[in-house]
Amino acid sequence: MSASDCHQPQGRPLTSRLGCSRTAADPAGLHLPACPAPHPPRTPSPSMRRARPGAGAPRMPAAGGGQAELGPRGGPLRQRESRRLPGGLARPAAPPAPSAGPARPAALALVTLLSFASRFHRLPEPPHVCWDETHFGKMGSYYINRTFFFDVHPPLGKMLIGLAGYLSGYDGTFPFQKPGDRYEQHNYVGMRGFCAFLGSCLVPFAYLIVLELSKSLPAALLAAFILIFDTGCITLSQYILLDPILMFFLMGAVLSMVKCNSCADRPFSASWWFWLSLTGVNLAGAMGVKFVGLFVVLLVGLNTIYDLWDLLGNLSLSLVMFGKHLLARVLCLILLPLALYTAMFAVHFTVLNKSGPGDGFFSSAFQSQLIGNNLHNVSVPEHLAYGSVVTMKNLRMAGGYLHSHWHLYPEGIGARQQQVTAYLHKDLNNLWIIKKHDSDTADLSDPSSPVEFVRHGDIIRLEHKETSRNLHSHQHEAPLTRKHFQVTGYGINGTGDSNDFWRIEVVGRKAGKLIKVLRSQVRLTHVATGCILGSSGKTLPKWGWEQVEVTCTPYLKESPNSLWNFEDHINPKLPNISLDVLKPSFAEILLESHMVMIRGNSGLKPKDNEVTSKPWHWPINYQGLRFSGVNETDYRVYLLGNPVIWWLNLVTIGLYLLIAVSTAVALKRGVQLTTELEELSRVVLRGGGQITLGWLLHYLPFFMMGRVLYFHHYFPAMLFSSMLTGITWDALLKFCAGFLSHSTTARKVYRGGFLALVLLITYSFYLFHPLSYGMIGPMASDPSSPMAGLRWMDSWEF
Repeated sequence: MSASDCHQPQGRPLTSRLGCSRTAADPAGLHLPACPAPHPPRTPSPSMRRARPGAGAPRMPAAGGGQAELGPRGGPLRQRESRRLPGGLARPAAPPAPSAGPARPAALALVTLLSFASRFHRLPEPPHVCWDETHFGKMGSYYINRTFFFDVHPPLGKMLIGLAGYLSGYDGTFPFQKPGDRYEQHNYVGMRGFCAFLGSCLVPFAYLIVLELSKSLPAALLAAFILIFDTGCITLSQYILLDPILMFFLMGAVLSMVKCNSCADRPFSASWWFWLSLTGVNLAGAMGVKFVGLFVVLLVGLNTIYDLWDLLGNLSLSLVMFGKHLLARVLCLILLPLALYTAMFAVHFTVLNKSGPGDGFFSSAFQSQLIGNNLHNVSVPEHLAYGSVVTMKNLRMAGGYLHSHWHLYPEGIGARQQQVTAYLHKDLNNLWIIKKHDSDTADLSDPSSPVEFVRHGDIIRLEHKETSRNLHSHQHEAPLTRKHFQVTGYGINGTGDSNDFWRIEVVGRKAGKLIKVLRSQVRLTHVATGCILGSSGKTLPKWGWEQVEVTCTPYLKESPNSLWNFEDHINPKLPNISLDVLKPSFAEILLESHMVMIRGNSGLKPKDNEVTSKPWHWPINYQGLRFSGVNETDYRVYLLGNPVIWWLNLVTIGLYLLIAVSTAVALKRGVQLTTELEELSRVVLRGGGQITLGWLLHYLPFFMMGRVLYFHHYFPAMLFSSMLTGITWDALLKFCAGFLSHSTTARKVYRGGFLALVLLITYSFYLFHPLSYGMIGPMASDPSSPMAGLRWMDSWEF
């Protein structure tokens, strides 16, 4: 609709108290209110009356280069009934703003170039291991060498790091033992370059997201400049870490989501299917790098629910068509990500087929598949029988084998009887003989005696093979764990008392069922006291040879600590079978790996004297992380956000809430706004609201986590707060300009405000860039240091 389509009621000027101008909107994206030229009304053209496919509701072009009004998800909005001005006349439509033309592609090229330049600048420096490169670089080496390892995160990020290293010529031989180790002749730049490439993509992603939500080039540029010149984002992108990979998929998912929303008027078109499918691919990628990728899954899920609810309320849409919309989203946003996520683990377990440092975290059945493991290609009897010699492995992560030795508990530590512990390594002292509780004289090793299998619910005795003492418990307190009972070795040549009796039970089995080696998870209940044999996970002092404490817990809550499986099994009267028969299925391995990862994440607790942080520290940039160097002679890199940017983001969150509430109240009360300001209000409420929801979902859950937390956990949320800053300040400057009656002054205020923000951000980067690119010399606490005046908070340690 052109400006000539608008008309002005006679006898009443249309110019609002917010001001208007005969001048067209600013090409840079500033849509100032314009006075409509008088013209008689005319009927809409047939194209204006045509309903969009699948929705049945007509569309109105919005101001801003012919773009449609933003809908609830940043997509086009269905035409609303025009409000009536006093006198019964309809509000005139706004004249369209001129298209930005080549400005937008040029701006995208500019921010992309600056992003790559800032991330790849001095990439090889320092030429030694920095911070968590010692973990993720080492894991990349494991993939190249096909050595199995364990990590608390899903495998995609480490696989991609390993692939980048392999393709760039790294041979996987560098040990990555500790921070500060020099790389020497090893090719590490390829892995750093891969992470820097993905980190560089965050800036154009943010630019395109904000541009799609706000239809404002200045807002998109402001968000991009914030991320380009943030020292924290640069530092986190330049090293071999999972964070740039996670944030790449996270921002890719958000960009795909808003692009799909913009195709809402063309459902089931090629572009609609492309963006919907790409959203699912990025969701799988985010989840495949870290479990915190669940937060963006939740964001996309809420957007999808809102979208479907909106479609359900469209009475012109048949239920069959609604069903097609539902099935398309199930296919692309649930089934496709699950398939890709599962495929990542299939590749992970296929590549890592050699025994390595991660074996002990997994079950014996899983270990039997790893080349080089002592269980690989071994043949053992399948079912447990009396007289069998066995080893028992605790199912808690790194729980160890049930173990005993000749050493006694010291004076004052329960009864002075033989120690029973859990030992992490293979040893002859891990061997136990299974006997009947009431059989003291029968020679179970006699080849002529019949085989009698152990069954679920049997009462047994476990005799330590090396010392001939029975596994025993009583009501003496355990050495370390209070209110647990002590477990000892007791008796002479297998003769003890009733405190040696244990009931063996298989999880999920019925009485009388046989017990399988490797596969059956068993629980040993002490008959006399009712307590359950378990490993506390606590390390005994030197008198216990720093092995793991074994107790009998009276608390019957089932956990991996109190579950065991039989690993080694020796019985000459039984036929051996290959462990290949007992190997777990892929579904069982997938489930086990997730259980181990979840337990590993929950077990990440702060260590003594370890520098950790709390979630409330993060938005205020309270404390950073040392990436490299401690002393003034070291090459120091310090992870800290650009303070000006981070505090601007923090202020903007409060400012946005104030603007959003005021705007919502004004619209609810029917305050008369120009079309441009009404559209701007929708951008603030819908586009800004979507970004704010993303920030909340990526920040608030950390307050409920019990695991150890670090400063870098906030950076995904920081991406959302930076995009919100772009949208909010652009809207605020436009609102301020809208209140000025003179168009030239309004444009000066808008451009001046935008330029001031960009200059402030750029100058602050000039001041703090040594945090990212390295510092040598006196510490900032030294008055002679060039960084001394920039230590604005005592908690900063650069």
